[in-house]
Amino acid sequence: MDRKALLVGIISFLLILTVGMAVLLFAKPASFRGTTYGEPYPVTSEIALTRSDGSNFKLSEMRGNAVLLFFGYTSCPDVCPTTLAELKLIVAELNQEDAAQVKVLFVTVDPDRDTPQRMQEYVNRFNPAFVGLSGSQAELEKIWQAYGIYRETVPGVSASGYTVNHTARVTLIDRQGNMRISYGLDTPMEDVVHDLKLILKEKQ
Repeated sequence: MDRKALLVGIISFLLILTVGMAVLLFAKPASFRGTTYGEPYPVTSEIALTRSDGSNFKLSEMRGNAVLLFFGYTSCPDVCPTTLAELKLIVAELNQEDAAQVKVLFVTVDPDRDTPQRMQEYVNRFNPAFVGLSGSQAELEKIWQAYGIYRETVPGVSASGYTVNHTARVTLIDRQGNMRISYGLDTPMEDVVHDLKLILKEKQ
């Protein structure tokens, strides 16, 4: 090999090495697909309610797990059962180790009909590991307000007597207790799975 060919080979190698290093240094980290809160937003209001078995539930005791929080009601004709069915499939898409670190929490917006027992029986149809919670109007109003949940009772002619219009978004809370991402009704399930995997990879 002559000196000129050797020099061209060395320069080509250095160019390839430089480009490769630039890609590694300036490549963007994987980004979330849901609507983020910007900076992690600490949960400032505790969710403290009574479980169906009479034991106390506190959201703060879920630290160390990722939490998917959804507000709805058991008489909901469409949005709530659809969302819970999707959450069931989302958890099922995770490997066993990751799935064990994801908790799904369903809090009622209809305390007049939804007792703690009824809430838990309802979520059990989707996944017995899901947690269904209710409480008094006064207890729940503080929670709805703290998490920005709009709800309105609408008189109707259905068998249930009335429906409840409410905010229908799923909130992802990370393992440190920060609200990180929210998802609208049209969010593809694979996007939520993608974000959960990223959240679970973060250092605690």
